[in-house]
Amino acid sequence: MAIDFQGRVAIVTGAGAGLGRSHALLLAERGAKVVVNDLGGGVDGTGGSSKAADLVVAEIKARGGEAVANHDSVSDVASAANIVKTAMDAFGRVDILVNNAGILRDKSFGKMEIADFDTVVDVHFLGSAYVTKAAWPIMQQQQYGRIVMTSSNSGLYGNFGQANYAGAKMAVVGLMNSLKQEGAKYGILVNTIAPVAATRMTEALLSPELLPHLKPEYVSQAVAYLCSEACGATGDIISAGAGFYAKMQVMESQGMFFGIDAKVTVEDFAANYAKITDMSKPQHFGSSMEEVAHIAKPFIK
Repeated sequence: MAIDFQGRVAIVTGAGAGLGRSHALLLAERGAKVVVNDLGGGVDGTGGSSKAADLVVAEIKARGGEAVANHDSVSDVASAANIVKTAMDAFGRVDILVNNAGILRDKSFGKMEIADFDTVVDVHFLGSAYVTKAAWPIMQQQQYGRIVMTSSNSGLYGNFGQANYAGAKMAVVGLMNSLKQEGAKYGILVNTIAPVAATRMTEALLSPELLPHLKPEYVSQAVAYLCSEACGATGDIISAGAGFYAKMQVMESQGMFFGIDAKVTVEDFAANYAKITDMSKPQHFGSSMEEVAHIAKPFIK
């Protein structure tokens, strides 16, 4: 079945270049009306220009699609709300939100200023929360929505010199994990992409031999599916890059139960650490309460 977005309205943040531009072009090509949001700043978040978003809008229109530009920052509550207002004013609804906007301020943790933490968290995590918060009641009223967060393998696995970025990228996974539960009864599905792509944010981090193979378009195919009516998944984290796709998941060991009301000592824990952390038979829980229920099972008759 062909996937299209006729009658749907999409917002893509940070869509003036790289992954965001690729997402916006594909959604528009498949029939969506698109709000192209981009502040037009540098990789580190400084500066600003309307040119980036305007060029992508022109590109979409030249291909026969419909789009409007928005130049607000995701990291300010009022500006984030205005991104959603732009969609409502232009198209009357919001069906799809791709939280893609991001910046980098890489330094080793010892040399990183707190301001570098604050700014990166403001854009990646709070920016995703702010725009989602503004779109959420509209999607609730429509009884339909598709939201895609953008995480990173740096967030899931860590990366030297990216403590601020990695922390923010893991935070959006936590945001997704709660929203997938709250959105389900409204037909709002929330998933996360962990992309590996050649963009201005990654060109200095990745091997020159690898960069030509990391086309943003590979990532956009997965994003478009997660934005579609055909997608029934919620709470998934999808790794995507160079034509490779995989599901990523937080897993837990089988663990060890010492017994009801056992008097566990530090020495007991130390002696059994290998068994407690044995990941040979991992398990996954769909919510925090599922894990609590698992822990509580021996206590419930």
